[in-house]
Amino acid sequence: MDFRDDADLDASQVEDARGGGGGMPGGMIIGGGAVGVVVTIVALVFGLDLTGGSGTGSHAPGGQGRIGSGTNLAAKCRTGADADQSDDCRIVGTVNSVQKYWSQEFADQGRRYSPAKTRLFSGATQTGCGYATSQVGPFYCPADHRVYLDLSFFDELQRNFGAKGGPFAQAYVVGHEYGHHIQNLLGTMNKVKANAKGATSGSVRLELQADCYAGTWAKHAMSTGFLTQLTSNDIDQALDAAGAVGDDRIQKRAQGRVNPEGFTHGTSAQRQKWFTTGYQTGDPSRCDTFSGSL
Repeated sequence: MDFRDDADLDASQVEDARGGGGGMPGGMIIGGGAVGVVVTIVALVFGLDLTGGSGTGSHAPGGQGRIGSGTNLAAKCRTGADADQSDDCRIVGTVNSVQKYWSQEFADQGRRYSPAKTRLFSGATQTGCGYATSQVGPFYCPADHRVYLDLSFFDELQRNFGAKGGPFAQAYVVGHEYGHHIQNLLGTMNKVKANAKGATSGSVRLELQADCYAGTWAKHAMSTGFLTQLTSNDIDQALDAAGAVGDDRIQKRAQGRVNPEGFTHGTSAQRQKWFTTGYQTGDPSRCDTFSGSL
């Protein structure tokens, strides 16, 4: 995954709240109980609505936290060359590319795309959906239209889930979370009942569609002007990450067995299938996971 050296990055699309705190907990966003980080991430990794609702979330006391001093992204992340040199700037460049793609896609359909910012945090942060710790993994909050990301998650993805990692594994995660933003804008989240679980549940269908949307962006990533042509290795990194966080694989690692009734995100094979569907077709309309088999 390489960025065009002359690409102009827009760091205003990413907020840096690392070191800024998030106020006192007011409805902790956490899943899985006392078993630890693996089960927590089983429940919420790549999640969307951390409060159990499907469209609005709930606001915790104390607001959404403050932007910390952190890194001055605007000064640090100016060009595509910067994106090739640091994780922070790579996230900025990826967010820029994803949002440019969806903005054009919406325009082509006669719609207006409403941007969503990504907030980088460390440890914990206050959100429109409640107080979140880094244990929940990356997530999208529909209440405040933000993607939340603690970059330490990518180390966890390799260490605890056996993913190979790599720059485009990170990009896949960003693309997936913005897939949830698209679902929020289109009203798709309203199709899913709170706390839905099971192999064919609305939750699984929503997550697989977000994987597919990530694939459609990947297909058009070069045309956004930020990235050079993706390689087969880039796509392999995305597929590897998708497979690492399949429900069946995570359950097997965490508890030694697979329980389809507890699925919330889809199997490894399904997640890879739907990312591939999006990437091969480049057509969001082919991401209809709510009709037919998965």
